[in-house]
Amino acid sequence: MDFDRTRWVQDMIRQGRKRPLPVLSFPGIQITGHTVEETVRSGRLQAECMKAVADRFDMAAVLGLMDLSVEAEAFGSPVRYSSQEVPTVTAAIIQEEEEAKALQVPEVGAGRTGECLEGIRKIAEVTEDRPVFAGMIGPYSLAGRLLDMTEIMILCYEEPEMVETVLEKVTGFLCDYARAFKEAGAHGIVMAEPAAGLLSPGLFREFSVPYVKRICQAAEEAGLVMIYHNCGMVEPLLGDIADIPAHGYSFGNAVNMETVLKQMPADRLVLGNIDPVGILRSGTPEAVKHAVTELLETCGKYDNFLLSSGCDIPPVTPLENLQAFFDAAETFYGKA
Repeated sequence: MDFDRTRWVQDMIRQGRKRPLPVLSFPGIQITGHTVEETVRSGRLQAECMKAVADRFDMAAVLGLMDLSVEAEAFGSPVRYSSQEVPTVTAAIIQEEEEAKALQVPEVGAGRTGECLEGIRKIAEVTEDRPVFAGMIGPYSLAGRLLDMTEIMILCYEEPEMVETVLEKVTGFLCDYARAFKEAGAHGIVMAEPAAGLLSPGLFREFSVPYVKRICQAAEEAGLVMIYHNCGMVEPLLGDIADIPAHGYSFGNAVNMETVLKQMPADRLVLGNIDPVGILRSGTPEAVKHAVTELLETCGKYDNFLLSSGCDIPPVTPLENLQAFFDAAETFYGKA
């Protein structure tokens, strides 16, 4: 499809009736009949899952699977698979400075990154009515999986050069990965950097922002929309997040969305933030409708607000709850 990213962002801001863009992909397994493990291991099944979601729900874009173990596994991390849960990294692979220096950067396409690229290629070939956005991890969050999430926080203080060594390597890989998604047919990237939400403002500026900016620049040069996702308690970091040159920013349910909107650029999309577990996964359709309506009544007056989930929606989230999410949005905008 012909796609102008600047026009798409502007149209999303100008439109009175806004289609939601939740982080919704894995629940498609309930429609395709395949397990999570089968799906994440196959580009073909990933495309089927994405198509099932796109056919069922009126989303603003088709989203690739948000599996934050993919890139770490390509670097050599061990991963636990499950039939109904998203894969997770189970152990660090770097403990010493020498191991950081010796870390080999994989080729894009290694491990399951090749299946993710194939999934985007296949879904892009059959999607004409909306853009296709791939999912990928952010640099600090990837480094944390390689070094251990708790350990990296300590290393930022005690051995910052070791952290920076890893960050340099993973950032180069992620820049190449973004370019490869463009070549596969993606129109945009949703980059998840949740681990950086645990950092102080000073450490955030040192160990996340510069590397995220480099990936944003690679995406910009490739002609991709970049949506930055951070589902942590990031209100102290909003000034720095607003300085990241993304086209949109996605936030979790730990923050107050109106507080966020007041501090973000009006010409950028701001997405959030229905609780994906407490409301969408575990609530009732009535609870979902109430939460969506309440959020839209507060934030719908901001032209750049786009209704979304606060994070990746779990695979076994009831489809009737997801339908209630979209129905509530349709009702709200139909009255507006």
